[in-house]
Amino acid sequence: MANIAFVFSGQGAQYPGMGESLSKISPAAASLYDRAEALRPGIRALSFSGTAEELKETVNTQPALYLTDLGAALALREAGIEPSAVAGFSLGELPALAFAGAYPADEGFSLVLERAKLMAKASHDMPDTPAMAAVMRMPPEQIEEICQKLENVWPANYNAPEQTVISGTASGVAAFKAACAEAGISARMVDLPVSGAFHTPFMTQASEAFGEVLAGVQFAKPSIPSYANLTGARYPDDPADYGHILAAQIMNPVRWVGEIRALIDAGIDTFVECGPGKTLCGLIKKIDKSVAAYNVENEETLAAALAAIQG
Repeated sequence: MANIAFVFSGQGAQYPGMGESLSKISPAAASLYDRAEALRPGIRALSFSGTAEELKETVNTQPALYLTDLGAALALREAGIEPSAVAGFSLGELPALAFAGAYPADEGFSLVLERAKLMAKASHDMPDTPAMAAVMRMPPEQIEEICQKLENVWPANYNAPEQTVISGTASGVAAFKAACAEAGISARMVDLPVSGAFHTPFMTQASEAFGEVLAGVQFAKPSIPSYANLTGARYPDDPADYGHILAAQIMNPVRWVGEIRALIDAGIDTFVECGPGKTLCGLIKKIDKSVAAYNVENEETLAAALAAIQG
């Protein structure tokens, strides 16, 4: 029997219509959307029929993704698949914790609404246009060394052994590219369509404000082992630390490589990406080709994942 981890998609994976297919076949997913509609009227229509431009706005992206991610996991549970561990990429960490029982799903949705609002404000208050870029074929240590010599650019997401996302201002990212060119470094770089310099010190005010919100949350110890972006390790047993971890995550790098390796070291051999797209599946296979990875985002991929896992 496979030892399974559910991994929850992050911001950037969104697309129009996400979540609609599963909400039609999964009573648990449909109920999740019904309850969210009471907390933010219009969220169902935004998710199912909103435009790509609307869904790119952080205040829309994060709550819509939360529902899509969590809805996929609930559909898997209805079909009889229970994970041995959970993890989420950036925003995905919140539905992961909700699924694992750290807080009720509806409370998690309310937290995401606050998180999105605060991160959007921090982005708006930046002194320059935000920018992020994926840097491929370059070791993270070399990226760190270059960033340390520059202003307003930092490693933000350690996605795979030779794929790291840098984040900061447009001028900071441009300076990084120029430094690589001057040094004769031929790394491949892809600009990312973003609305903020996420996981950098520019998110400090959002992190601090979200920490105040989280101080009022009564966290429970998850019933499923849960892993944190901030540390790349399992959440501690004491839920008193969870608010700090989730708040600090906003302004610190996502240590995805460490997180996935920790899960594999704990015995996980099969990953199921819950949410739109299959970006995390690709990153996981770059970290360790020996593991299995499936994605669940609609009725078709749910059926395929179930057939592969259940045989």
